[in-house]
Amino acid sequence: MSSALTDRPSPAGAARADPAAPRRRTRVLALPEARWAAAATVLFLIALPLQLTGAPVWAWGVPYALAYAAGGWEPLWAGLRALAEKTLDVDLLMVVAALGAAAVGQVMDGALLIVIFATSGALEALATARTADSVRGLLDLAPATATRLLPDGTEQTVAPADLAVGDTVLVRPGERVGADGRVLDGTSEVDQATITGEPLPVAKAPGDEVFAGTLNGTGALRVRVGRDAADSVIARIVRLVEEASGTKAPTQLFIEKVEQRYSLGMVAATLAVFAVPLAFGAALTGSLLRAMTFMIVASPCAVVLATMPPLLSAIATAGRHGVLVKSAVVMERLGEVDAVALDKTGTLTEGTPQVTDVVPLPWSGLAERDLLTLAAAAEHPSEHPLARAVVDTARARGLTVPVARDFASAPGVGVTATVGEHTVAVGSPARLPRGTADAPVTAPAPLGGPAGSPAAVRTATEAAPTAVAVVAELEAGGRTAVVVRVDGVAVGVLGVADRVRADAGATVAALTALTGAAPTLLTGDNPRAAARLGDEVGIRDVRAGLLPQDKVAVVRERQEAGRRMLVVGDGVNDAPALAAAHTGVAMGRAGSDLALETADAVIVRDELTAVPAVVALSRRARRLVVQNLVIAALFISGLVVWDLAGTLPLPLGVLGHEGSTVLVGLNGLRLLREAAWTRATRAGAEHA
Repeated sequence: MSSALTDRPSPAGAARADPAAPRRRTRVLALPEARWAAAATVLFLIALPLQLTGAPVWAWGVPYALAYAAGGWEPLWAGLRALAEKTLDVDLLMVVAALGAAAVGQVMDGALLIVIFATSGALEALATARTADSVRGLLDLAPATATRLLPDGTEQTVAPADLAVGDTVLVRPGERVGADGRVLDGTSEVDQATITGEPLPVAKAPGDEVFAGTLNGTGALRVRVGRDAADSVIARIVRLVEEASGTKAPTQLFIEKVEQRYSLGMVAATLAVFAVPLAFGAALTGSLLRAMTFMIVASPCAVVLATMPPLLSAIATAGRHGVLVKSAVVMERLGEVDAVALDKTGTLTEGTPQVTDVVPLPWSGLAERDLLTLAAAAEHPSEHPLARAVVDTARARGLTVPVARDFASAPGVGVTATVGEHTVAVGSPARLPRGTADAPVTAPAPLGGPAGSPAAVRTATEAAPTAVAVVAELEAGGRTAVVVRVDGVAVGVLGVADRVRADAGATVAALTALTGAAPTLLTGDNPRAAARLGDEVGIRDVRAGLLPQDKVAVVRERQEAGRRMLVVGDGVNDAPALAAAHTGVAMGRAGSDLALETADAVIVRDELTAVPAVVALSRRARRLVVQNLVIAALFISGLVVWDLAGTLPLPLGVLGHEGSTVLVGLNGLRLLREAAWTRATRAGAEHA
């Protein structure tokens, strides 16, 4: 009796996606910076239409004044505190420029400057808070309790923090491991993707190392604790993220890098323009008016807008195409990268195991579809990701699968079930007989066909060498080999691997051309799988078997050598490297919360080709910033010379200043056009 293969839930898949922790997430309006910025924006939007429609001055003047207060008091206070420490920063300068604009009648321009500045500060505060949320939430991967085994054999439920080195803990099926240590007894398969990024659970037996927070499979394990909770790999990941985020060089836009000198120079020049003519007998009113005009035309409004519109426009364009860039600083930094490191599982690959090879052995009498049908029938009740891959492949090929009986699963070994009149076993190549003669058996005929003929009689020892050769060939190619046996005879081998993204090779080529250096592959997976992937996508520098701290070490080594590293990853184990890098990019669809919050940018649609595209877009935005700074400098210098060498009427000075501001703003907005992303994508494709 057979039945069509039906959809079934995959607890194993669910376990990978569920870190078992409620997500901690700071609400936007929980931040005072966000509340003040929102208030300033709302007040500005109330005042602007009233002013433009000719309402009385008091009707729009009051909301404008409140907008100045709501958005400006915090940067003003920060600027005054910096001034008390003998530092003049851009916070105070922006507020003074806004107040100066209001003083000469440009109330709307000053209010707009205040709103932009307050919103920028709120976004920075939100990014900081969300990163802190995700780092704290990472600790929830560890279980709330652990089962400690006492010397007399009794069990004691304790907090993981109370475990000491040398304690023995019991980890039941489906539980999370409570501490780093080594297996004393038992066999199981542990999903440790959060630590190593490996796409498949790893078989654990006595002597093998396990990590706190990883998810146990169907077997029970007794584990001897090897590290205190504070020194576990999960705890070290938290520290690495915090330290990397804290020690990362301060990120500043161009104008902020010169703010101190510009601010001091502008204030000193304004005072000189006022005081020097006054000292030589000039009229107070004339000297004050000249100084006020100088302050307006020399204020950095045009310089600020020269920088922000191109970067903000690039952010908006990238966002429309599935790339979330978290700030203007990040967009600027993306264009600076000159070296790239890529994660393997979930980044260059899809992160889900797939059946890549179906190899019937010659004496089996089975075709590929028959071998796959037998394997899927036996695996169908299993929760293992390998079983899911086999069943999904059978579903994709439209196969009808018999109902299996007497299903049994052995952790680290495989599954056994009765299919029709035969016992079918699917599992590890370690189950192949090696040198011990078995009783003759009859090889099975194709499913539903006649019984095997005498010519099909083989011994298990005759079957084994050929099966071993197939297994060796598949494993040499970086695939996981799964042996299918019927009534004790190996009849075929399945190859399972994490499928490479279709656009991985093109992305690697584009990044190589953009940065002038081939990317590095950083993975916790095994060296053979990593090497195979590197060959397939064109990466020669392959670093495999890395723990999170090892990835950070590679990134820091490259950056200490003068490279600006772009790291692309998706997992908890990638988060420290994302934080330590010059710029970190996370793959969004399957990315962990920690990776998404730690990264500077997120590829929301999981399109790998978006990485070189957003780098190319950033570089174009940086070129527009340079253009705008040249335009702003020409206007400012021309107006300043006019004011100092002659008599620049205040309205004309304001007009020239505002005209330059509008000009650089419009130039920066060019990146909002659809053609900007098309051009960036084409640049990446041409490089590839």
